[in-house]
Amino acid sequence: MAEELIVTNPATGEEAGRVDKDTKDSIEKKIRIAHEKFQDFRKMSAADRSDLLFKWAEKIDENKQEIAELVTLEGGKPLAEALGEVDYANSYIKYYAEEAKRIYGRTVPANGDDTRIVVTRHPIGVVAAITPWNFPVAMMARKAAPAVAAGNTFIVKPASATPMSAMKFIDLAVEAGFDQGVIQYVNASGRDAGEIFTSSDKIMKLTFTGSTEVGKQLMSDATSTVKNVTMELGGHAPLIVHSDADIEKAVDGAIASKFRNAGQTCVCANRFYVHEDVLDEFTEKFTEKVKALKVGNGMDDDVKIGPLIDEDGYNKVMKHIGDAVEKGGQVTTGGSGNHSGGYFVEPTVITNVTDDMICMSEETFGPLAPIQSYSNLEEVIKKANGTEYGLAAYYFTENYKTGIRLTDELDFGVLGWNNGAPSAANIPFGGMKESGVGREGAPEGLEPYTETKVTSIKL
Repeated sequence: MAEELIVTNPATGEEAGRVDKDTKDSIEKKIRIAHEKFQDFRKMSAADRSDLLFKWAEKIDENKQEIAELVTLEGGKPLAEALGEVDYANSYIKYYAEEAKRIYGRTVPANGDDTRIVVTRHPIGVVAAITPWNFPVAMMARKAAPAVAAGNTFIVKPASATPMSAMKFIDLAVEAGFDQGVIQYVNASGRDAGEIFTSSDKIMKLTFTGSTEVGKQLMSDATSTVKNVTMELGGHAPLIVHSDADIEKAVDGAIASKFRNAGQTCVCANRFYVHEDVLDEFTEKFTEKVKALKVGNGMDDDVKIGPLIDEDGYNKVMKHIGDAVEKGGQVTTGGSGNHSGGYFVEPTVITNVTDDMICMSEETFGPLAPIQSYSNLEEVIKKANGTEYGLAAYYFTENYKTGIRLTDELDFGVLGWNNGAPSAANIPFGGMKESGVGREGAPEGLEPYTETKVTSIKL
């Protein structure tokens, strides 16, 4: 009898489901099947791959409610957010259904009139993906869609905490007409799957979303077979409210950035820097709106803040809150947690924040907004950049010169200028420094799933 992974509902602590765990042999068998299927799938026309992706998108739309309920059941996020995630995930399927027909080559002028040079792009091979629990269908779709659009076969290892929604997503691809060997999933520990994926000579590309620590290990292991890798890793996003900001706009943007999925996103604002001239006004209005956010089971009506994913996540957030208070931070709302059933933390705002607090140097991954004041732009740019991470940053200003300076000088891959949620299928997403390698989304997200060939023809 196959070993099972038990999936727990973080809102109740109760069992949400069970899935069969893959053995090493079964994972390697699926890799072999993917390698075999690639030989035919790579020859499929771009138009036919596009049609399959559009049919997959139709299946997702038809099953949107069921998928979203699985996302909420196993991950805890409010159902409205889960429905939004399904739409967001499907936007990548639809976008790359179009881009499948736009994988262009080019001709290059040669030095002599008796030579023609042609550049073509080809699928890379079997693609393996390891995806996170916080966006179980969106992060998978962001990898699967460009991979198959380019003619590759695809295997995903979803997070063990949230496998059911990703499995349903893949099952729908097969229902839509994809061969079962072209798009597959495996369930195993991240460590076991990572070791198998990185050592396999049949997997040509590895794409991972998760912590920087794990990403570094996967990159190191992938060198043994010189794999192409895309890494979307950790973040520690600053949010800057300058003296000339529209405060209402800044408050709404801060809410959107900070409290999505209870603050459990790699791009959510972790450090708030508010100019001293608008500190009191921003803090008062921000606190008022945070107080109104309803905490509870994501299946319940009007809930805005669901549970944290597990005990470790809960303990980390409570540690960050406790450390900030111990070092002089002032709680303006929230500050408490409850783990008698699920892992709930009140959305928390802390002022009088200093640089020695853990939350200002470590990613909290929870509903904590620490606010620190600043007096000049040069100072805040230096503080914002003073981290090994470079994924996302947010800034609010109505002055175009200030905005352009921040755009130029902030060392982050994704910037939100008066925008707390700057992400879409048609824009490139990824980080600088230790926040990752490569980009996902847009044409930039398709290129890493192809190899470039040059043919020099002597006439």
